[in-house]
Amino acid sequence: MDSLFRSEEMCLTQLFMQVEAGYCCIAELGELGLVQFRDLNANVNSFQRRFVNEVRRCEAMERILRFLETEMENDKIMVQELEKHPLTPLPREMIELETVLEKLESELQEVNQNQQTLKQNFLELTELKHLLKKTQDFFEAEANLPDDFFNEDTTGLLELRTVPSAAAAGKLGFTAGVIGRERMASFERLLWRVCRGNIYLKYSELDTVLEDPITKEEVKKNVFIIFYQGDQLKQKIKKICEGFRATVYPCPESATERREMAAGVNTRIEDLNTVITQTETHRQRVLHEAAQNLCSWGIKVKKMKAVYHILNACNIDVTQQCVIAEIWCPVADTDRIKKALHLGMERSGSTISPIMTEIQTKMAPPTFNRVNKFTAGFQNIVDAYGVGNYREMNPTPYTIITFPFLFAVMFGDCGHGLVMLGFALWMVNNEKKLLAQKSDNEIWNTFFSGRYLILLMSIFSIYTGFIYNDCFSKALNIFGSSWSVRSMFRSHNWTDKIVHEATVLQLDPAISGVYSGNPYPFGIDPIWNIASNKLTFLNSYKMKMSVIMGISQMVFGVILSLFNHVYFKNTINIVVEFIPQMIFIICLFGYLVFMIIYKWCQFDVSISQYAPSILIHFINMFLFNYSDKTNAPLYQHQLPPPSNSGAPSDGTEVEVVQPNHSHSGGHGDHDEEFNFGDIFVHQCIHTIEYCLGCISNTASYLRLWALSLAHAQLSEVLWTMVLKSGVRNGSWSGLITVFIIFAAFAVLTVAILLVMEGLSAFLHALRLHWVEFQNKFYVGTGYVFSPFSFKRILDGTGED
Repeated sequence: MDSLFRSEEMCLTQLFMQVEAGYCCIAELGELGLVQFRDLNANVNSFQRRFVNEVRRCEAMERILRFLETEMENDKIMVQELEKHPLTPLPREMIELETVLEKLESELQEVNQNQQTLKQNFLELTELKHLLKKTQDFFEAEANLPDDFFNEDTTGLLELRTVPSAAAAGKLGFTAGVIGRERMASFERLLWRVCRGNIYLKYSELDTVLEDPITKEEVKKNVFIIFYQGDQLKQKIKKICEGFRATVYPCPESATERREMAAGVNTRIEDLNTVITQTETHRQRVLHEAAQNLCSWGIKVKKMKAVYHILNACNIDVTQQCVIAEIWCPVADTDRIKKALHLGMERSGSTISPIMTEIQTKMAPPTFNRVNKFTAGFQNIVDAYGVGNYREMNPTPYTIITFPFLFAVMFGDCGHGLVMLGFALWMVNNEKKLLAQKSDNEIWNTFFSGRYLILLMSIFSIYTGFIYNDCFSKALNIFGSSWSVRSMFRSHNWTDKIVHEATVLQLDPAISGVYSGNPYPFGIDPIWNIASNKLTFLNSYKMKMSVIMGISQMVFGVILSLFNHVYFKNTINIVVEFIPQMIFIICLFGYLVFMIIYKWCQFDVSISQYAPSILIHFINMFLFNYSDKTNAPLYQHQLPPPSNSGAPSDGTEVEVVQPNHSHSGGHGDHDEEFNFGDIFVHQCIHTIEYCLGCISNTASYLRLWALSLAHAQLSEVLWTMVLKSGVRNGSWSGLITVFIIFAAFAVLTVAILLVMEGLSAFLHALRLHWVEFQNKFYVGTGYVFSPFSFKRILDGTGED
């Protein structure tokens, strides 16, 4: 039970293990996850440590596993998940696993290379097939042109009707090839300009969409044929084709040769299809076999790498027979750690048990607070401000209740709380399924990790909503109002006409029957929802309530500091720090709370007009003014409170006595020279900070009222300006209008009041706990306990 309110008691232990058993023992400690290793080789470069080669081999295997995973993702092959993680493999199993992975990588790379070569050949043959077809179609089309087509404007270097004979005579040449469709326009312009129009270019689009064997992306290409005369133009055309990455293919001049080549190309394409299919089948078989073990291999490699990293942080004795490690571990788990070491010894085959020896040290131990899935979110909120010092009071158990409650004070609304409750319950009920998805969305993970916090915030919001009697800005008349207008009709001659025509009507509680004398059983009376002075009443109520809650939480924080003083046996701090702090805050702000509660109890609705002002009383108290006739005493025989003379002396006592204690309580082995002036100034600053902090912190708690007011007003604006306008239409068209208006109302409610206002209230509650509450007792300058845990490493929450 003590570990719930304080961090676990830790001890620094020296661990001696046989070299043969060191690997297995550390692996068992990693499975246990309760030991933090100290780096005994911090001054040694990471590349000069003993097991750096083993770490590199593990990194090489991780690279192979990433390669395999990428290949499986590209082929959309599902990796088989494991129900239970495998044990850490023994060092001798590392060689076998390394061999399997290297063989698998080599085989897969060879298959990929062969497949890429085959697909490249297939692409070239397919392009050649289409080129031969398009070229044949071109020559046939030119041969069928009418005689009058070729005139002075259409004749280039040679009449196209004589292309075959001219080519045979060596006067006209042509180049055929394939180019990307997006480059065709630039390709054509450059050819025209470089060759000065002394070419004839003909191109056509390929109907078939081809696949790039390297990028696996679809590409669209054009077939082109260029007629020219002379070797100079041929060389220019060749260079331009190379620059535009156009593929040039040999094309026979005669139709017979083109048909024979096309037939040969078709035969080769069919053969290639068969080979490519067989290659892909083999590749798929290799990947499916690897997919069954990929997850297991990855876990094994990560565990081995983590163990060797820890071994690099250990020392080896001069005899090279013993591994020496230093660990921080919880005292309560010492037996479990010894059992894990014994299992590691047995697994390694060693006959010498590891030895644990506790070390006395002046180093500050790490802070370890045990958490579960419910308390983890609240502990993270506390640790985000600062990790607690070793064994000081942990605010988390109190934050579990106070944080959602203060949030609800600012957010209080039954309707909004119910919507939030539904969202929280959905996350809690489906947490196993949602955890299994392992989402990478940071915003979603933030909400999901705080699901139990949201659950409590929603429950408290519903509770405070009933206290405020506020549900979507409307009051609920559950028990019946304590106010009645019937007596006003009898005593003040009210009529229905007066009620309907009057702008404001006032209920007089002095008249019998107007007020029953019994307040509304739970929360605010619903009649205040229609009162014109609703805001005046609620503001006064919420401001006083905020002050009471704030001072109560601050006093509780000062009380918690007493438990720290008692635990650490700082008796002098109790006398010169805790007691003056309590006197100061109780005599000033405790007295303020007393006056608020006394006024509520003493002045009921019938004599509320005679109630004195607490504000004036409090100001007069600081001004030593007790002769103010304009403000009646709060109670009979009211005397000046003791804080008038006690508060200054309390501050002086903290300032003077504490420095003297710091000097007299010092140990002889301290090297620092005592300087009374420095300590005195330091303590003066702390004293002034506490006194002014109590005032500013009390004012800071007024944000509870301010946020609650803002939330209620925004809710009322949405109801009045949005939803109310939709229900005023009494015609049949109003049914459709209601659906549209309600959809807008729901979206605005979620976006503004639940998300934006909820986030605002959350941040303000965070501030109240971090600053106003925790600074009374929580130092928060420790460092967190980071155990060597395979679970944390595999989940990505620990150092690898």
